[in-house]
Order: sequence, then C-alpha cells, then structure tokens
Amino acid sequence: MNETELMERRRSLLGPNVSTFYKRPVHIVKGEDVWLWDAEGRRYLDCYNNVPHVGHCNPRVVEAICSQSAQLNVHSRYLHENLVNYVEKLTSTYGGELSNALLTCTGSEANDIALRMAEAMTGKRGVIATDATYHGNTSLVSQLSTGNAPKYGYGLDQYVRHVEAPDSLRIDDPQGLRFAAKVQEQIAEHERSGIGFAALIVCPLFLNEGFPDQAPGWLRATEQVVREAGGFLICDEVQSGFARSGSHFWAHQKQGVTPDVVTMGKPMGNGYPVAGLVTRPEVMERFRNSYRYFNTFGGNPVACAAAMAVLEEIQQRKLQANAAKIGALAAKALAELASKHGVIGDVRQSGMVFGVEFLKDKATQEPASGFADQVVEAMRERGVLLSKLGRHKNTLKIRPPMTFSEEHLGLLVQTLDEVLAELAPQS
Repeated sequence: MNETELMERRRSLLGPNVSTFYKRPVHIVKGEDVWLWDAEGRRYLDCYNNVPHVGHCNPRVVEAICSQSAQLNVHSRYLHENLVNYVEKLTSTYGGELSNALLTCTGSEANDIALRMAEAMTGKRGVIATDATYHGNTSLVSQLSTGNAPKYGYGLDQYVRHVEAPDSLRIDDPQGLRFAAKVQEQIAEHERSGIGFAALIVCPLFLNEGFPDQAPGWLRATEQVVREAGGFLICDEVQSGFARSGSHFWAHQKQGVTPDVVTMGKPMGNGYPVAGLVTRPEVMERFRNSYRYFNTFGGNPVACAAAMAVLEEIQQRKLQANAAKIGALAAKALAELASKHGVIGDVRQSGMVFGVEFLKDKATQEPASGFADQVVEAMRERGVLLSKLGRHKNTLKIRPPMTFSEEHLGLLVQTLDEVLAELAPQS
C-alpha cells in the first residue's frame, strides 16, 4: 500500500487532523537501535525519538516483554513481585524522601495525578506552568499547554496561570531570579483570585521551551518562592529523565532542587505503555486517603518487566556517561557549524538533547521559523529524522535514543552541514 492510500485510510477511519511528521510522511516498518526503515527499505537515522530510550527493539527489553507476556499479565490488585521490585529499583535512583511511586500508562495520567496530590496537600487548586510548554492530554493538564489548549475544557482554565518561559538568547536571567519573580507574581494572582496556589509544574531542562542554557541550580530561586508560598514543585521528567541530562540521572538533580513530585512517561518502558510518578510517603498517603484511584493496566507485570529492563540497560551499558560524552561532542560540532553558517543564532545542548536556533537576523534576533521547517524536511529527505521546538518553533530538536554514538553524531552533523549549505548558501 502506497503512502497516499494509507493516508486516505487514516483520514477515513481516524478522522481529520490526526498529525503525522513531515509533508511527505514516513511509512515506518522496522526499527533497530538508532535506525528506522520505511516500506521501501530505506534506512533513517533516528535523531528524534525518546520513546525507544535504549534503542528501537532493544533485545533486553523485547525479551523481558515476551518472557513475562508468555507467563502472566494481570492488573495490580493481585500481588506480583515485578511491581515492588521495579519501584524499589526506580526509587533508589532518587534517594532521600522520594521513596513512594505510583505507576500509570501515560505521562498525561501521571501529571494529572500529580496535580491532584498538590490539591490534596494544599487544599488549593491554582497551577502555574510556562507559556511554551506541554504536559499532556487530560482535560486538566491540557490546559497547561498554551499552544494546544482545548477550546472546551470544562472551565478548568480558571485554575491555570502561565509565566514567561526562560529564553537564554533573549532574556538575561543567569541565576533564575527573573523567572522566580514571574512565578511569584502569578502565585499572588492565584491567591488574590481566591483559588489559591497549589503547584508549579516544569520540565527541569525546559525542553519544549527550547532547552535554554542554564547554570546548575538555576531553579533554586524558584523552588524557594514555591516553598515560601506553601505550594508544590512538580518536575515533569518525561523527556529529561532517565539519565538523558548526562550529568545526573534526573534533571532536577542537575538543577539542585528537590521536587514534591516527579512525573515520568514515554521512555520508561522503551515503547511499552508505562509511566508514573514518585513522591514522599506522606504525600502518597494523603492522596490515597483523599481519592479512590485505581489503574487497571498501570504497573502490570509486563509493564514492570519492560521498565526494569530499561533501567538495567541504562546502568549496565553506562548510557548516562554516553549521554554526557555525546552531548559535549555535539555541542562542539554544532558550534563549529555556527561559525560556518550565519543562519545559526545559537547552539543548545543539555546532555543527549542538542540543537541549533535559526535566526533571520542576529541583530534583531528575529526567529527563522520557516527556515527551520525547510531544514527538518530536507534532513528527512536525506535520511535523518529530527524535529523543531521552542516558543518560535525555530530551534532544531535533536533528541536521539541514548545509544546514539560518535559515529551517528558524525553522520548527523555532516548531513546538517550539507543541508544548510544548500538552503542558505549566502550564510
């Protein structure tokens, strides 16, 4: 079946506006490590997917899923060792008081529950997020995303306020004091409205916002503001966690803050639906006594087997060290490209997440969003898959599986160099 026929079937069966990547969608039929193959047998270097965190079709994860599926899969109202063994290993990566976990199927569910925990502990409902973020698809957490908040949201938008996302290129805030002050302003507005302030939710690396450059500890001033207001700090580590930051296993550790709740998702099971959160015992106890919550599939034996295999891969293959190494090499290589191509206005890197921000004019810092679109499409045509993000959608988002190597980086940089030379030869 060709791409046109398949797209028509999608539209007729799934309805309109079901998104696909690229103007000419990629019909993927096979994956292995950092590679994907389409229906015509063409191979693509995957520089985007964080879902296969330890590589597409990772043998350890595949074996764990198949073996457990062949033995048992049932919900967590029955006793099973996989759940407690996994939670014990997971929480050992945190240390301190973040020792209780709750497993779900999606990061959206995890963030929704985190907000309920904040309400249960504070007795208030006001939430703050940045104005260029994304935290999921439930009725409540979808209101956090300014770009795709639903037109109809059961009136839940009244509980959400936004702060200006950090931007290290355009906003001078080296210690995070300006951001903390903006959060303080919105806390005051929540309190003034009578709703009250319950929680601030952020990705510690601000990845959807364009992963701005930040010194370690940048969030500490904001954490202090949240604490003084009696609110919760929720760190959404769906993208930034599981060693992707390179320097630390969790990005909030790099920031030097201790969240009340940390949420996790996509990479947790390497593609198998498993997500969750960790928190302090007293928070979990309050939540369990305040809400009747049960998730049929969350924490099932197969999900826990997949998630355990992911943790084992990260630790045994030293993928955190690999993220630090490749990230540093990527930052250097992209800086060299910036000296060669004037359309590059800034280079970004946070462990195994890196990219460049394109500008039409460095003096005015006018974003080159359309040019970023052209680059993404041209890279796809040359067999390299990546995307873009940020407030202006002008920053390349390169977020490959954690097994990404120096050889893969070389192919990426060479291809990007060729594309930039072709699209912006005058630069």
